[in-house]
Amino acid sequence: MKKTGSSMNRRKALQVMILAVAAAIVSCRKDPLVAPEPEPIQSSTEAQLPTQTPLPSATPVAGEPAAVETEATIEPQQAEETQPMSTIPTVYMTAEISADGLIRIYEALDHKAHGKVAVKISSGEPGGHHFLSPDLIEPLVSEVQGTIVECNTAYGGKRANTTSHEQTLIDHGFTAIAPTDIMDAEGDLELPIVGGKYLTAAVVGSHYANYNFTVNLAHFKGHAMAGFGGVIKNMSIGISSAKGKGLIHSAGASTRPIWSTEQNAFLESMVEAAKGMADYVGENIIYINVMNNLSVDCDCDSHPAAPTMADIGILASLDPVAVDQACIDLVYAASDSQDLVKRIESRNGLHTLEHAAAMGMGSREYELVRID
Repeated sequence: MKKTGSSMNRRKALQVMILAVAAAIVSCRKDPLVAPEPEPIQSSTEAQLPTQTPLPSATPVAGEPAAVETEATIEPQQAEETQPMSTIPTVYMTAEISADGLIRIYEALDHKAHGKVAVKISSGEPGGHHFLSPDLIEPLVSEVQGTIVECNTAYGGKRANTTSHEQTLIDHGFTAIAPTDIMDAEGDLELPIVGGKYLTAAVVGSHYANYNFTVNLAHFKGHAMAGFGGVIKNMSIGISSAKGKGLIHSAGASTRPIWSTEQNAFLESMVEAAKGMADYVGENIIYINVMNNLSVDCDCDSHPAAPTMADIGILASLDPVAVDQACIDLVYAASDSQDLVKRIESRNGLHTLEHAAAMGMGSREYELVRID
């Protein structure tokens, strides 16, 4: 028992000695043994970096993780500056509706036609007289050394077959100013459409493959089915073969027109065909709208209503949506445009521009530059 007692006394003595040494250490410190709560410390990186200017190097600062350095040196503002800047398209305008005005608007675009040039106009249904006159367009067609191109209609009339359509071009004076070409006289050509809801391909006249550049020269006016027609319609319906026109009017259901097609389906099909054509030509195209004889009816009508508003001018752009939108805005701003506005809205015509912008065909925002 003594042996055991002696052992326990030694343990207690050892514990006392340990406590004494600990107490002596504590008495020598100014700070308590328990560490205080750390105060927030601003890193040297945060303290030295300006809020707007990134460091000249992405090399991490010594002693700090690379992730912190990367986050500090690439400011959101700097990231935006490195992204491609989106540009608002320019629409040029002249109030002078003349051959000279047409030449000047073409020159303002600074986008010269080259190679074999197709000049797409409406030849005009016989009986109508609002189509662009040969005297007006002759200098521009000559300047670009162009061929006036058209395709046959899908609704009967005197332009529904190549023979009678060629006679129309003669009667309306177009063959006297330039070569002409009914592009679907020998068949069709399919151009793929990316993102189409109703159409997988735009079906155009097979001769379209023979051309390197397109001058989309449209007469802006109303339209019995689309509400209005500008460069989008002039390309979509105009360059489509008779078969392609049927697919547009039927929203892809038939190669023959179905006149009872739901309105928005027709408008969207028209845009989709135009998108396929625009993708096919790429940058090798310009878009011009002549805003004269502003009837509520199209040049495809053999008995169009007389215009009830004044002429406005000529507009041009490299963006088809922008130039059609600018024309619409000018119509809505005019004090005498009630009849044309009523026609546009009764056919939900503005949906054409909505769908074209949604498909990435162009921008409804634009900068209008007057060249007068």
